[in-house]
Amino acid sequence: MKAAEKETEEKKENGTLELEKIYENRTMELEKVKKTVGNDHDEPKIHYRGWKAMPFIIGNETFEKLGAVGTLANLLIYLTSVFNMKNITAATIINIFNGTANFGTMIGAYLCDTYFGRYNTLGFATVASFLGLQAIQLTAAIPTLHPPHCAAESSTCKGPTAGQMAFLLSGFGLMIIGAGGVRPCNLAFGADQFNPNTESGKRGINSFFNWYFCTFTFAQMVSLTLIVYVQSNVSWAIGLAIPALLMLIACVVFFMGSKIYVRVPATGSPMTSVAQVLVVAIKKRQLKQPDQPLLSLFNYIPPGSINSKLRHTDQFRFLDKAAMLTPEDHINPDGSAANRWRLCSVQQVEEVKCVLRVIPTWFAAVIFHLMINQQHTYAVFQAQQSNRRLGNISFKIPAASYVVFMMLSMTIWIPIYDRIFVPFLRRLTGKEGGITLLQRMGIGIGISIITMLVSGVVEEHRRTTALTKPTVGFQPRRGAVSSMSGMFLIPQFALAGLADAFTSIGLVEFYYKQFPENMRSIGGSLFFCALAGSSYLSSLLITIVHQTTQGAATGNWLPEDLNKGRLDYYYYMIAGLEVLNLGYFLVYARWYEYKETGTGSATTIEFEANGEVKQSDKTLV
Repeated sequence: MKAAEKETEEKKENGTLELEKIYENRTMELEKVKKTVGNDHDEPKIHYRGWKAMPFIIGNETFEKLGAVGTLANLLIYLTSVFNMKNITAATIINIFNGTANFGTMIGAYLCDTYFGRYNTLGFATVASFLGLQAIQLTAAIPTLHPPHCAAESSTCKGPTAGQMAFLLSGFGLMIIGAGGVRPCNLAFGADQFNPNTESGKRGINSFFNWYFCTFTFAQMVSLTLIVYVQSNVSWAIGLAIPALLMLIACVVFFMGSKIYVRVPATGSPMTSVAQVLVVAIKKRQLKQPDQPLLSLFNYIPPGSINSKLRHTDQFRFLDKAAMLTPEDHINPDGSAANRWRLCSVQQVEEVKCVLRVIPTWFAAVIFHLMINQQHTYAVFQAQQSNRRLGNISFKIPAASYVVFMMLSMTIWIPIYDRIFVPFLRRLTGKEGGITLLQRMGIGIGISIITMLVSGVVEEHRRTTALTKPTVGFQPRRGAVSSMSGMFLIPQFALAGLADAFTSIGLVEFYYKQFPENMRSIGGSLFFCALAGSSYLSSLLITIVHQTTQGAATGNWLPEDLNKGRLDYYYYMIAGLEVLNLGYFLVYARWYEYKETGTGSATTIEFEANGEVKQSDKTLV
C-alpha cells in the first residue's frame, strides 16, 4: 500500500497522474463515438514513370539553363561594354540581381506548395523567363534602348538613360519571376516522378540529383563557350537572341510531357502548421515537462497526408509542449484537435523540428558560395587582364568563358562519383549514398579553402608579371594585359567546380530529403536563398573593402585596373572566412540528427482518423 501511495504522490508531482486521467477521459469519449471516418479511403494509385519522364524534365532544364546562363554568363561584360558601366557598378548590379532572383524562390516555393502545385508553377515561370530574355535581347537589338558606343580610347563614356535602364530592369524583373518559380520547383518536380517507397525509386532519386547537375553543367558549358563567343565576337543582338530562342524551346519541351508527369497537388500552406506549433508551444510554456513523456504527446495524422510519419526526437524538447494534452483541450470525433491553435500533434512538432535542424546549413552555404561568386565576378576581370590567346593564333578566349572550366570539372567528376565512388563507398560503409550528405558537404567546404588560396597565388603571379615584364596589350578602361597565360586560371576554376559538385549537390539533396514532403519546394528555395545571401554578402564585402582600402598603405585592393590593386589580399580574406565556416560546419554536423520515419521512442497518444485511440510505445529499430 505504501509503495502504491508513494507512486501516486510521484505521479502528482511530475504531472503524470493528471495526464493519465486526461487519457482515460479521452478514451471513454472516443469509445462512445461511432466511427464516422473509416479506413476504406482508397487513394488513387500513382503511376510513377521515373526515368521515362526525365527527357522532358531534364530537357526543359537543359534548354532553360542554356537560355538563362547564355544571357547571365556574359551579362557583366554586356553591362560594362554596351551599357558603359564601371566594374563596381556592374558587379553590384549582377550581385543584387542574383540575390533578388534567388530570394524570390522562397515566394515562388510558398505559392507552389500552398496554391498552384509544381507543374503549374513551372509552366508559368518558364514562360516568364522567356519574356524576360526577349526583353534583354531587345536592348541590344534596338539602338535607342542602349547608350551610344564608346570608343576604346575614350576616357569618359555616356551612361544609360532612365528609360533605357527601366527597360533593361523590366527584363531583369521578368527573369526574377521566372527564376522564382523554376529554381525551387524543378528539382523537386523531377524527384516526384520516382516512387520513394521502393529501392529502385530511392536510387533513382539519388542518381537524378547527380545527373540533373551533370546536364545542368553541360548546358552552362555550351552557354559559356559558343553563346558567349557569338556575343563577344559576332553580335550582341544575335548572341542574346539565341538564349531567348532556347528558352522558347524549353517551354515547348516541358509542356510536351504533360500527360505522363506525376503531379503532387498543393496541400495548403505548410507554414500555417509551423506557426501553430510555435504559438502553442509559447502558450504552454508554463507546463512542466514530465520525466517520462508517456501519454503526454497527442498525435493525429490526417488521412491523405503526403508526409512520412516521423519518430519522436529529444532535440528542441520545448516544442513538445505544443503536443501536451491539458484539461482544456478537446478532440473531434475523427480524432483531430478541435482547436489547432491550442493543441498540435507530435507529427506537426517533429516536422517543425526538421525545419529548425536544417536552417543552420543555410549560414554555412552562404559563406561557401562566396567562393563561387568570386569565380563569376572578379575571376572574369582577372581573365580580362591576362593573355587569353591560344598559342600563336589570333583566337582569344572570351573572359567569361573561363568559367566553363568550373563546369567541365563538375561534368567530369559527377559521373565518376555516381558510378564508381558511390558503389565502392556503399559497399565499404553500408550507407545508401556511400557517405552521408553532411560529409559530402564538408568535403566541398574544405576544397573551397584551397580554391581561394590558389586564386590568391595566381592573382599575385598575374599582377607581378604585369608590373615587371612586358605586357601584351591594353584592356579599354581597365589597364595593361599581363603576359601571364590565362591557362593559369584553370586550376582555381577546376577546384571551384569540384567543391561545387560536393557541396551544392549535397545541399540540394539534403534539403529535399530532410524537409517534410509538403515543404520540399520551400526546401529547394532555401538553397537558392543561400545563393542570394551570398550574393548580397559579396556585394557588401566588395563595398567595405573598396572603401576601407582606398586610403590604406597597400592602396585600394579592388580598383578598376587590377594591376594597381591587391585582389590577392581580398581572395585570402575570403579563404579565412571559409576556414571559419568549415569549423562552424563540423560542429553543426556532429550535433545534427537525420530525419527518421517510423514510431518514436517516446510513447504518444495516437488518435487515428477512424476515431480509435491507441497507445504507441514502439522503439524505432
